[in-house]
Amino acid sequence: MFRSLANQFVNPGGVGAGGSGVGSDESKKTMAPTLRSDVYSAIDGVKAWLSGGQGRGQAGDGVSYQSILSLIQKHFPKMQIGLDAVGQTENEVALIIGGVTNMIMEVSKWEGMAGAMAMSTWVDALVEGHRRVDAGQTKKDSIAKGITRGLDYNTDMSLMTKEFTAKIQIISSLKSASGRIYGAGTDEARKSEALWSSKFL
Repeated sequence: MFRSLANQFVNPGGVGAGGSGVGSDESKKTMAPTLRSDVYSAIDGVKAWLSGGQGRGQAGDGVSYQSILSLIQKHFPKMQIGLDAVGQTENEVALIIGGVTNMIMEVSKWEGMAGAMAMSTWVDALVEGHRRVDAGQTKKDSIAKGITRGLDYNTDMSLMTKEFTAKIQIISSLKSASGRIYGAGTDEARKSEALWSSKFL
């Protein structure tokens, strides 16, 4: 699975704990002035994109992710979606979710509690966006898999705040996502909770 995820990025950077895979700039000295507003624009856009609301297309159509990707690329310019992911619902979702999550992690690096609040809002939006999907169970299942894959494996932990309280809140939000989507006590929820617990250690 990790090889597949890596191949979906055009740039050579990895995804997950080892690297952002989205071209983060380690030389940044301050938070980009539009980052916080771009995060909330991306959150609103992803929520509508997942559910197919507002007539702007839906995840998996191969084109409607572009406006969200543009917001991500403002802050992680090397991020691209590889041709093998375009039009594949789970893959598109996983990559976009990872990119927006990393934007929020970047906020937390500069403003810990602001990042924690944004992460809570983000997870709420993902759960609600998934709940509103009415394009059939197969589509809904693919979106759910993409969400959890994006959160669990495409998130760059090195971007996260070092503030203890904010870090706890961020990981708590991320741990809760799979349980809220799949149901508490499901295999998917347990795996995700164990993964995020291990990342906190």
